[in-house]
Amino acid sequence: MLHLSPRSIGVRSISLFAKLWNGHQAAAPTNGERKIKDILSKRFPSAKCVEVQDISGGCGAMFEIMVESNEFKGLSIVKQHRLINEALKEEIKEMHGLRIHTSVPS
Repeated sequence: MLHLSPRSIGVRSISLFAKLWNGHQAAAPTNGERKIKDILSKRFPSAKCVEVQDISGGCGAMFEIMVESNEFKGLSIVKQHRLINEALKEEIKEMHGLRIHTSVPS
C-alpha cells in the first residue's frame, strides 16, 4: 500500500489524498460534488480517476479535486490545471476556492 505523508505531498494536499490512498470511505456525494465529477468525467473520458470532495462543509463554496489522466502526459502542472479550470469555468464563478491535483497514470 502506498503511504503518503504530509512531508511527501504537502500539508494542503492531505485531506483528499489521505481518503483516496488510505481507503477511507467517503460520505454520500453532495449535488455539487456529483455535478463537478460529471463534468470532469465527460471532459476526461479516459481518466483513470476523477475524485471530487466538497471541503467547505457542504455549502459548495470550495472543492478539492483529483484527476488522473493520460491526457496530461507531457504537460506542465500549470497546463494540466488550466484544462481543469477550462472544464469548470462556469462552476468556478460560484466558488470561493478550488484545490486541483492532477497526475498521469503510471
